[in-house]
Amino acid sequence: MATPSTTAGTAVLMASGRPRSLWRDAWTRLKKNKAAMFGGFVVILLLFAGITAPWIAPYDPIKQNLRDNLMPPSATHWLGTDVHGRDIFSRILYGAAISLRIGFLGALLGGAIGVVLGLISGYYGGLADMLIMRLVDIQLAFPGLLLAIAIIAVIGPGLENVIIAVGIFSVPTFTRVVRGSVLSVKQQDFVMAARTVGATGPRIMRVHLFPNILAPVLVLLTMRVATAILTAASLSFLGLGAQPPIPEWGAMLSDGRDYLVLAPHVATFPGLAILLAVLGFNLLGDGLRDALDPRLRI
Repeated sequence: MATPSTTAGTAVLMASGRPRSLWRDAWTRLKKNKAAMFGGFVVILLLFAGITAPWIAPYDPIKQNLRDNLMPPSATHWLGTDVHGRDIFSRILYGAAISLRIGFLGALLGGAIGVVLGLISGYYGGLADMLIMRLVDIQLAFPGLLLAIAIIAVIGPGLENVIIAVGIFSVPTFTRVVRGSVLSVKQQDFVMAARTVGATGPRIMRVHLFPNILAPVLVLLTMRVATAILTAASLSFLGLGAQPPIPEWGAMLSDGRDYLVLAPHVATFPGLAILLAVLGFNLLGDGLRDALDPRLRI
């Protein structure tokens, strides 16, 4: 016998004409989440700043003008200048492109490796699962920033090496999340049916498992971009990431730490840029996590 709630749910689906997809429901819920929309606005703003920096930046971010060093914010230099007389606003705009490049590429690198390892570990189990998860446990025994510093110490400083370091220390998180999702999905009837008709393991992972674990991967990817930006800024602050005169936010923050009393704006604005970027991606990731939760579907 149908319950009132079941009848109401059926009526809603009949009234809508056809069942709504998970992605359409997710977008509807995401639009109602003000914090997530604010985070999305910040992300779009950062992308716009990074892409259009060569056209909208009022000054060359590298060219020095020692006569105008440590100028406070004014109509000429909106966010002031640093110790070398370079416009901070222009450097922050160019730094957005650098930080987003490191964040996205580092997260994508870690995600690609982690997804593959997680699929193999979760689907095949046995010896492969044990070996992969023991390697993951060993890597998780090291704090993320410390592991990144160790990797940079081996391969050397530089933006490309920072991307590699960020990607490597992101692998364990993706591997564990994907493995857990695969363990629950591979017991579903459609996976059993694919095995019955003779589908190979790689095909099942590619066609049946990966599309059904994409939602948690996207959520984690969004949040790992924020972690990657913060880690890259930390490495540059320590002198292990972007090298002068590259306008990377962490390096700018490091340059301004000696002038916190004389010219606090030199360190304040790059720090605020890092804070805003990390906050935006985290808010968007939290919103995506709630929006893509299938338990919240009608």
